[in-house]
Amino acid sequence: QVQLVESGGGLVQAGGSLRLSCAASGISSSIGVMGWYRQAPGNQRELVATIGSGGSTIYADSVKGRFTISRDNTKKTIYLQMNSLKPEDTAVYYCNCIHAISGNNYWGEGTLVTVSS
Repeated sequence: QVQLVESGGGLVQAGGSLRLSCAASGISSSIGVMGWYRQAPGNQRELVATIGSGGSTIYADSVKGRFTISRDNTKKTIYLQMNSLKPEDTAVYYCNCIHAISGNNYWGEGTLVTVSS
């Protein structure tokens, strides 16, 4: 059974930094694109950043220049370094993984990031 376990969320003041991690288990080496999405109260889930198996990245305009996604394929883990955090970054952050062969989509349970003003 595929599991994605996020960690690293918490409370931080505006301007501060946090680093999220997401470790995948129960999945072979055929991991395709992995990424981070977020959902604030009353809002739809939105893309934050994705990273392909070869390292290609996509970022939402709202986080470009502040967030950096990275990946360690040997550990089946992705990271999200979040700098210059703003109150509007407050949300539950979800890890996502797409199996490279089946195309199946997997989600973590989420980790809460709260940025105080």
